This record gives sequence, C-alpha cells and structure tokens, in this order.
Amino acid sequence: MRLGAYDYLNKPLEREVLLLVVQRAAEKYLLRIEGQQLRDELTKQLTEGLIAESAPMKNVLEIVKKVALSDSTVLIRGESGTGKERIARLIHYLSSRGRTSLQSINCAAFPETLLESELFGYEKGAFTGAQSRHIGLVEAASGSTLFLDEVADMSLSTQAKLLRVLQEREIRRVGGTKSIPVDIRIIAATNKNLEEAIKQGTFRDDLFYRLNIIPITIPPLRERREDIEALVKFFISRSGKPKTVEATAMKLIKDYSWHGNVRELEAVMERITVLSTNSVISADDLPRELRQSPTPSPAPCSSTCELPREGIVFEEWEKSMLSQALERSNGVMADAAKLLGMTYRTFQYRAEKFGLKTE
Repeated sequence: MRLGAYDYLNKPLEREVLLLVVQRAAEKYLLRIEGQQLRDELTKQLTEGLIAESAPMKNVLEIVKKVALSDSTVLIRGESGTGKERIARLIHYLSSRGRTSLQSINCAAFPETLLESELFGYEKGAFTGAQSRHIGLVEAASGSTLFLDEVADMSLSTQAKLLRVLQEREIRRVGGTKSIPVDIRIIAATNKNLEEAIKQGTFRDDLFYRLNIIPITIPPLRERREDIEALVKFFISRSGKPKTVEATAMKLIKDYSWHGNVRELEAVMERITVLSTNSVISADDLPRELRQSPTPSPAPCSSTCELPREGIVFEEWEKSMLSQALERSNGVMADAAKLLGMTYRTFQYRAEKFGLKTE
C-alpha cells in the first residue's frame, strides 16, 4: 500500500469483492486521467499568448517552471500591463497546489480596514455590522495559493499581519483570540519600486525580504520587441478575422513605446481588427499615436557641455540632466532614457539612485 497499491484482497477470494475493488480502481484511474487532461488543457489556456521569442521572456518562463515545483514565496515585479497576474496563475496551476482554486485580491482596490477584513476575516461582533463570522482569503486559501496583487498598497498594519502569516503560518481573525494555522503559498506582485518605498517608510523591509524569496521581473514590452510580431499575430488570430500586417505597419508597431505594455497592444489590435475592412493591415489602419515619427536620435553635445574651469559636482549635474529629461517626457522613463541615449534599465537605476519620481 505504501508503494502505491490501490487496495488488497484477502484469501480466499470472493468474486463480488474482487469485481468491486477492480471497478473502483478503474474509476479512480479514469478520474486521474481526466484530471490530468483538464490540467493540461488549463495549462494550455494559461500559456496561450505567453509569447517568449525574446531572451528576457524565455528567462521568465524558465524561472516559472522551476519555481512551480517548490512552495517558495514569489514576488513578481513589472510595469502595469506586462502580465503579472497571468504569470502568478501559471505558477499556481503548474504547482502541486494546482488542483485547488487560486485565491486572489487586488490590495489597491480596498480601503485599509476593509482589506484587513477581506484577508484575515473577522468574528461576529468584531465591529459594527459584523453580524456573523467571516472567513478571510488567507484562511480560505489554506492548502492553495494566495495571489496578492499591488502588494505595495497595503497599509503598514496590514503588512505586519501578513508578515506573521509568512513567519508563523497562522492568522488571527479580526476580533478573535484564537490563532488559526494555515497551509498557504503566497505570490505577490507590484509595479512599484519597493526599495524606494522602504526608504520612504511606506513598506516594511522585513516583509520585503520575506516576499522576495523568488523574484521574477517581467520586462516591459519595449525591452522584448522580438515578441511583438508574434503577439500581433496571436491577437489577430484570436479575433477570428484572417488578416496580415504590412511591413511598414509592423515596423511602426515595433517602434512604438507601449507604455501600457501587452495590455495596450492587445487593446490596439482589437480596435484595428474591428475597424479595418481590409485583409491587409496598413499603416493607415494604425492609431495616430503609432503613426507619428519615432523619437529622433539624441543630438550631439553642444558647446554648453564643456567642463567649466572651476569644475563641477558630477552627481549634481547628472541628477539635473535626469530631472530635465523626466520633466520633458512627463515622467515617462522610457522616453526620458531616449533623450539621454540610455537604455531603460540604465536610466531606471540612475533615477532610483537619486530618488527621482517616475512613472
């Protein structure tokens, strides 16, 4: 039995008992096969549209496959629209907990007091209006996975309670006195700079270290342009309207900044496929913002860049240049980086060093 036998039979064998045991074993086997088929179908649905032609996305999916085999806490970081929740769902359904339902909550969608109740539940009479006991999402997710989207928007008091869950694997309902053990895996996501939030005192550093066991950073679409053409074709095929994209139009799509990332690209392609009556999508079918000329190459440094005789404080000059670039680009890092001839990551690192506010 320990090695996996379904059941055992006593001698002398009884025909009815033998047939019943075999029938139950066959039913269990069929249920296991059907369950695997359902999981395979679900995995196919979750991975559909997860294009990974680029090296950064291939790396993300490799990490996902590895981390799904463990029970480790995961912190997914990336800009809005990059697909953080989709990655979280994929990790859950590929894991040993995948047979259960993923519990999820957007922490930015609830005020502080309501978020605490939603997460940890409350006892009857805990506050005005608490007419019965309420089971929170953490308790409901026991044996499964809890996805905390926009985790940086939690209040400090709620962060402290979440830290207790991660450390002690137990909760206490609002208004309750009894500690309740929970078997839970947590996947958190944010589009904010948690290191900067820690400096500003709005996010606990001890919670950050607990959440950041397995960090996954999803690159913005402008840093994985190799995936854009495949994504465009996928969104067109999903529309059910067979169309191709002209080379000029595809170049404009690839050159666009895509501040809304994959979510923005999906919305744009849906709009185009609905409104375009031609079988070939041309540049004229694209929204005006895509047809505008891309940002010109940075101009060479003029004479004003000469080093003054008395010298300069380089860090102050660098901060000034970064600030001016951000101001001219309305706080959008991708555009500001282009003005200074930097990569997005280089600009992000330098801006964070000086504590500059970005979008």
